[in-house]
Amino acid sequence: MFDKIAEVSLLYDFYGQLLTARQRDAMQLYHEENLSLSEIAHEFSISRQGVHDALKNAEKALFEYEQKLGLVGKFAKTRSAVLQIDNKLNVLIKENNENQDLINKLEDIKGIIDRLEE
Repeated sequence: MFDKIAEVSLLYDFYGQLLTARQRDAMQLYHEENLSLSEIAHEFSISRQGVHDALKNAEKALFEYEQKLGLVGKFAKTRSAVLQIDNKLNVLIKENNENQDLINKLEDIKGIIDRLEE
């Protein structure tokens, strides 16, 4: 699906608010601020192993949320379907370049699709 770091980041985007405050803080410092385990340990006044455990537990929880809820998988399927629809619309626009009324309607549909991705 994704490389592990990207997958964890995407899972965090979807489910991060379900983590404990400590797990969220550790994930943010590690993944977004790019702090080392030692730097985070110093920030939290805990051991490096404690930070490692917090991150692993947070990642485990994120994967469990996805297994139960499947929101990331549904998002990926929906995005793929929208891209396929958009590509089909492009083909229809090219094939019907003489029919301006149809092209306008197809471009309106493309506009709706584009707003979904904002």
